[in-house]
Amino acid sequence: MQTVKVSPKFQVVIPKELRERLKLRPGQHLIIFEMDGQLRLEFPQKPRSLRGLARGLRWKESDRDHAERL
Repeated sequence: MQTVKVSPKFQVVIPKELRERLKLRPGQHLIIFEMDGQLRLEFPQKPRSLRGLARGLRWKESDRDHAERL
């Protein structure tokens, strides 16, 4: 585990070892978000990669939230 320092402009440098291992390129987009008090970086997923995610999932009428209907 490596530590990084936040610059006065709130910038952080990703260590070279991680950049090479993850094959990061200049100008590449990443998603950053906070979860449980931690910052997370992820590669954006293309919508096509989510295709079939819920295939075979069986829904019951009780799964539906009727309270939020207008």
